[in-house]
Amino acid sequence: MLDHKNDIHPLFNGAPRSTEFKKLRKRLVQQTCEALTQYGMIEPGARWLVCLSGGKDSYTLLAVLHELKWRGLLPVDLLACNLDQGQPGFPATVLPEFLKTHGVAHRIEYQDTYSIVMDKIPAGRTMCALCSRLRRGNLYRIAREESCSAVVLGHHRDDILETFFMNLFHGGRLATMPPKLVNEQGDLFVYRPLAHVAEADCEKFATAMQYPIIPCDLCGSQDGLQRQQVKQLLDEWERNSPGRRQVIFRALTTARPSHLLDPELFDFKALVRDIPS
Repeated sequence: MLDHKNDIHPLFNGAPRSTEFKKLRKRLVQQTCEALTQYGMIEPGARWLVCLSGGKDSYTLLAVLHELKWRGLLPVDLLACNLDQGQPGFPATVLPEFLKTHGVAHRIEYQDTYSIVMDKIPAGRTMCALCSRLRRGNLYRIAREESCSAVVLGHHRDDILETFFMNLFHGGRLATMPPKLVNEQGDLFVYRPLAHVAEADCEKFATAMQYPIIPCDLCGSQDGLQRQQVKQLLDEWERNSPGRRQVIFRALTTARPSHLLDPELFDFKALVRDIPS
């Protein structure tokens, strides 16, 4: 189904014809379709705001969602959106040209949140948290203006794992990025269709497709982040025990509240013994 040269979305034009790439592409499509179905993301006739940063993950997200729509497996309207936050050196023409060339409906929005972050965050401190909040607020606004029911993000399996361990080590809680949630205002869904997809597959795919990658560290605030430390830890585990990431991810999908310690999730006080009469 994925191999016919005339049965392909323009975002896949120029794709390598190797067996390895075809397997990669098939895996990406299947895992994304699996997440969309498992977490109940598909609402026929809905309109989605697909957030495009210019990184490998968002390019992968965009291509796979359009592939599924192309094949009639995703009956929603897709609008790609890039938020130019005014970061120094941001190549403002790259994404508009890419989207126009590939016939992708899109909206490019400029909001100088970078200046706000620089004003609020002391020199030498990580800017990511505030930058992310400002970006999310603007994306919610754009979604409402465009009559979208969901904001769709490119977070993948490894992002979910890293967030889990950051919350565990630094926040003292068992929590991560859910594949589907409702925003605080209650009027928008937030979807992560790549929840089952490995970061390495996103990187292989975007590299093979030669998409014009925009680095996420233009502001220079990425070094020494807690997330990078967790990523290094997971990398070491994976080297020592291949498949460890997937095992941990599977554990997140099979939680047993009765074997944890949260009385809000399981009523331990109500447990009774079965005493023979």
